[in-house]
Amino acid sequence: AITDRIALKQRINDNLEAQASAIYHSLFDEQSEWEKGFVSDFGDVVGGATPSKDVDEYFCSDGIVWLTPKDLTSTGKKFIYKGETDITETAYRSCSTKMLPKGSVLLTSRAPVGCVAIAMTELCTNQGFKSIVPFKEIGTAFVYYFLKENRQLIENHSSGTTFMEISGNVLKDIPVSIPPEELTQKFSVLCQPIFTYQEQIEAEIAQLIELQRTMVSQISSR
Repeated sequence: AITDRIALKQRINDNLEAQASAIYHSLFDEQSEWEKGFVSDFGDVVGGATPSKDVDEYFCSDGIVWLTPKDLTSTGKKFIYKGETDITETAYRSCSTKMLPKGSVLLTSRAPVGCVAIAMTELCTNQGFKSIVPFKEIGTAFVYYFLKENRQLIENHSSGTTFMEISGNVLKDIPVSIPPEELTQKFSVLCQPIFTYQEQIEAEIAQLIELQRTMVSQISSR
């Protein structure tokens, strides 16, 4: 029964995502009149870093939220509060990772390229991200869907021998059309109730998965 409830909630969530995506296309597909610019006109592009893995004390369970691409790919969540491992204040200062404010759009830049999520708290990442801190007039919702709907464009700008990767400078310089502020603001307003509902559903799914795990472990330990 729990599996059915999870599946139902996932379907509702997917439906909401399809609605938001449709609104994005209805507002932003007609670009002929817009001025030309670059991804860097949407927000600040920020990379990340990893503290030395040789220092065990750098990593903890309750410190500064620090993400790796796996934290996005393993959960498939749109809204991210926390990763598998946190880092300490000392670890943060020991490397070049930077704090991203709530509302930043996280973009995996390698292994794989193009997974997106929204930061729901202040956090930092490893070097497998090139995240965008959206300018106020552009907004989180627009940047999220721009990156999601243009994943192929981002992959096309990636390069690499072992695995594909996109650098911060290349991402910043991808040519784009700049939407008018009234459209991005309108989109933010239209997405607000959808995002709130989706966030609630993701939390409910996580609780159900946790409940399922507990029940399975109780049954198997009998």
